[in-house]
Amino acid sequence: MSEKIKNVEKTLLSDNWYTLHKYSFDYLNSQDEWERQEREAYDRGDGATVFLYNSDKGTIVLTRQFRLPTYVNGNKGGLLIESCAGLLDGSNPEDCIRKEAEEETGYKVDKVEKIFEAYMSPGAVTEIVHFFVAEYREHMKVSEGGGLAQEQENIEVLELKFDDACAMMKSGEIKDGKTIMLLQYARLNGLFS
Repeated sequence: MSEKIKNVEKTLLSDNWYTLHKYSFDYLNSQDEWERQEREAYDRGDGATVFLYNSDKGTIVLTRQFRLPTYVNGNKGGLLIESCAGLLDGSNPEDCIRKEAEEETGYKVDKVEKIFEAYMSPGAVTEIVHFFVAEYREHMKVSEGGGLAQEQENIEVLELKFDDACAMMKSGEIKDGKTIMLLQYARLNGLFS
């Protein structure tokens, strides 16, 4: 693929929250002609997410929090139900998701299983998300969760029946892509028999 791209120029457009760059490059198209293209790419770093489930109780733990981009795109109230997630910030994915699970949900999980990784919005965002599953039990609850005040996180912890969460996905109440992928994974792989 690198033979199809040349003369890459990178211009910083914003370094406010994360970084936004404009890329100009020559691309060898399917007619074997070089054409000049421009794209913007938002770099927020890579992330990890975890599907916390209790197969004995038939429950999962999700979070609900305000997400400005969904609000400005018509999500009334801006609240989004999601699987626990966070940016790697230099950590390896396993350590990151254990830390995020404890901060956001209050559950200290020790064993996490990586199931796959995916680009979530490859047309504009560089982020790769590492997906995990982990079983939780009541004795693993070490705090109320809710996120970190210094990161302005106001996270509500939700424990839901798996079937109820699947119904919420079908009705459109759950719209977060990573959460939908994890619910589908759980259904396809029999996490709840």
